[in-house]
Amino acid sequence: MASLRDIRKRIRSVKNTRQITKAMKMVAAAKLRRAQDAAVAARPYARTLDNMVAGILGCSGAQALGHPLLESRPDKKRIAVFAVTSDRGLAGGFNHSISRRVLRFLKEHSEQQEVLLFTMGRKGNEFFKNRGTPICKDYPGLMSDVSHAAAQEVAKEVMRRFLDKEVDAVFVCFNEFVSAISQKVRMVQLLPFEPPAVDTPDSSAMEPLYEPSRQEVLNHLVPRALSVRLYRALLESVASEHGARMTAMESATKNAGEMLDKLSLFYNRTRQAAITRELVEIVSGAQALSG
Repeated sequence: MASLRDIRKRIRSVKNTRQITKAMKMVAAAKLRRAQDAAVAARPYARTLDNMVAGILGCSGAQALGHPLLESRPDKKRIAVFAVTSDRGLAGGFNHSISRRVLRFLKEHSEQQEVLLFTMGRKGNEFFKNRGTPICKDYPGLMSDVSHAAAQEVAKEVMRRFLDKEVDAVFVCFNEFVSAISQKVRMVQLLPFEPPAVDTPDSSAMEPLYEPSRQEVLNHLVPRALSVRLYRALLESVASEHGARMTAMESATKNAGEMLDKLSLFYNRTRQAAITRELVEIVSGAQALSG
């Protein structure tokens, strides 16, 4: 049976842990606000770019238009997938859900195609390294300071690999931010670039004029829309990470409080039992001497 000293040490340890988890929850909540604003603000811009590309391709006479990044290759021999995780843990199932989804993707496609794995975030890199999964390239430090310039550099590398036919399709797996307590795992195709479907244009409506030309505007918009898609995925992942960590630390703080209540009750009962035992021993001793 644990001594009173051991129980007191355990209570102090749980109190210190509760202070840490409570502080981490407050830090995550403060970071979540900024990350959420950035993720939500990027959505309309990315959606508008996609709609502009879809609008150009949906105009009459667009059959003659094309772009190398729109090329769909039926015989996909080599596929690239980006696993977007975080650099730090203590975020519940945030990193595990992404790693498991990518692992399932690798198993589904590795039999027929060669799959190249790219990792963004230290936790994902460690997950696949520990399982002996080959990693084509890692991007250390990218998730600790997400910027559009960094996402653009990665997008340029992705486009170069696709245009040089090093890969035939590119996917990115990330957590999409839904709310502070909810994240949704998404597997999105980056290349070949697929704009969203648009309604059939009204033949009576006037078509917009493009300057210098429709093809040149398309050539400019497609790479930009691709880099914005990747940048948005990173922003969504950062916001989801802070939301998941805030929720996990709130749950840990609550559990620590419940454990403290149980330990305090156990400590009081143990102390009371010890006092009662000492009283019984004193009374028994006194009775023995008087007899």
